[in-house]
Amino acid sequence: MSQRISCPVCNRDIALSSINRHLDEGCPEEPNLSETSASGFFTLTKNKASAPSAPSLSANSGRSTINLSPAGGKDWLVSSPASKQSQQSQQKRTFSLPFQGSSHDAKKPDSGGGGTVFTKSFGDDVTADPDTPAAKRQKTNPARSAMPLAERVRPNTLNNIFGQDLVGPDGILRRMIESDSVKSMILWGGPGCGKTTIARTIAASTKARFVELSGTTNNIADCKKIFEQAKSELGLLGRKTILFIDEIHRFTKTQQDVFLAPVESGQVILIGATTENPSFKVQSALLSRCRVFTLKPLTTESTLKILNRALSTEFPEQSDIPPLLDDKLLTYLAEFASGDARTALNLLEISIQLASQPQTGSNQGFTQEDLKKALTKTLVYDRQGDGHYDTISAFHKSVRGNDPDAALYYLGRMIESGEDPLFISRRMMVMASEDIGLADNTLLPLATATHFAVQNVGMPEARINLAHCTVALCLAKKSTRAYRGLNNVLALLQSDPEAASAPIPLHLRNAPTTLMKTLGYGKEYKYPPNYVDGIVKQEYLPERLIGKKFLEDIDLGTRIDEEAYEEDGAGEV
Repeated sequence: MSQRISCPVCNRDIALSSINRHLDEGCPEEPNLSETSASGFFTLTKNKASAPSAPSLSANSGRSTINLSPAGGKDWLVSSPASKQSQQSQQKRTFSLPFQGSSHDAKKPDSGGGGTVFTKSFGDDVTADPDTPAAKRQKTNPARSAMPLAERVRPNTLNNIFGQDLVGPDGILRRMIESDSVKSMILWGGPGCGKTTIARTIAASTKARFVELSGTTNNIADCKKIFEQAKSELGLLGRKTILFIDEIHRFTKTQQDVFLAPVESGQVILIGATTENPSFKVQSALLSRCRVFTLKPLTTESTLKILNRALSTEFPEQSDIPPLLDDKLLTYLAEFASGDARTALNLLEISIQLASQPQTGSNQGFTQEDLKKALTKTLVYDRQGDGHYDTISAFHKSVRGNDPDAALYYLGRMIESGEDPLFISRRMMVMASEDIGLADNTLLPLATATHFAVQNVGMPEARINLAHCTVALCLAKKSTRAYRGLNNVLALLQSDPEAASAPIPLHLRNAPTTLMKTLGYGKEYKYPPNYVDGIVKQEYLPERLIGKKFLEDIDLGTRIDEEAYEEDGAGEV
């Protein structure tokens, strides 16, 4: 039995004769790499018929090659130096993306760390673009068929990414990717604009090791494991590691400290994707070490290109496309998606299912208008993304603007889309103080009671309580005096450090001990309830702020919107 040693990168038990090849291949999962004879003349690779979708590894001059021969091939493949030379003349870089619509489902588990490690090799070109004939054969793959359409047609090349100038022909990000000079970056953009697709395209084109983690499912311990592996890879093999973290804003700013040292030292190249403004969600020290690329929402034209490409992938023969899925419907879907390619593709997938049903029974006479109505019931609303925040923002502003119709519309939209009703009632309690405030002190108890009702009554009946409070908030008089007064204080404290540290007047200080009393704490304090009408002459602000006024005398602002007066016929201003 050959001697075995522990791999310095992944700590697996590897045969001594295979350790170099194992390291060259980035620590593949297969521990029993076939051993090459001393002459190196023949190389044997076992092709498992029982697992047709799994790649087999063939030792080829110390370099492993992914062999994706279809099931039913020979049990053993024998290659001679002559055949190796023939293979080398056709060598191309390949990349295995198991959930990108690639031609196989080979996924290399990570060596600890909970992330997805994508592996590259040199051999036959197995990279599958949805536009190629290979993609048509993949439709028989059950795992691939189970994927959503948006994953099946995800682009593997920059040429198939539409709507983002950054990766266009003259895009700066494209030049960085093609020259393999990718640096740490933050990809900022709304849902479905191409952040993850661009990151995985980088993975397919770089020589570096690529690891993908998610801020929703991975933790700091996972990241630290990746950093340790990256350090070993860089030291032993001289190979860099690219770490892609989807939804990086899910890590708190304190947790983001863990990225600073590895990024600063060059152990990893960090690519973070976020739908939130990095200025608020990414730690400033980390932000200064990364370049921020802003991805814009897709235009209708770009979304339409994506839909047409997806339709061509699903129906290679033009005649197989259901008649209802014409250019008019695709344009409707592109406009309805509002710049979100994932939403557009999800709607297209539903449309394909509905339009492909036999025209019999209740489906007889099913028209494009019927299809549109069915799609409209599937409201486009993301409870975790921009749709979540945009809708509650519109709801709040409608209440502030005294428009009960608009407020009820956004309330209904959130309820129908499955928004958490407690999230809505909590925002109402904020509105009661922020926007109504001193103008009507009964609205905060009403909003609090509404929150209590939602907790104890539950949906769907609690929708009535929400509507009651919504209309009451809209019709109430508004006052932002208290809110503005606090903002005035905070503005002073942020602009004047001395104001924030001004000494508290001695007569206002607490004096629980004899020592504090001897120091003058609480001395000469006048207790207002002991005086007529509670009126006393006494200073409460620190000495350097005496006379400063924070609470304004007016409930609202003084600006005039002339358009509002003209529309209401209120006369000249």
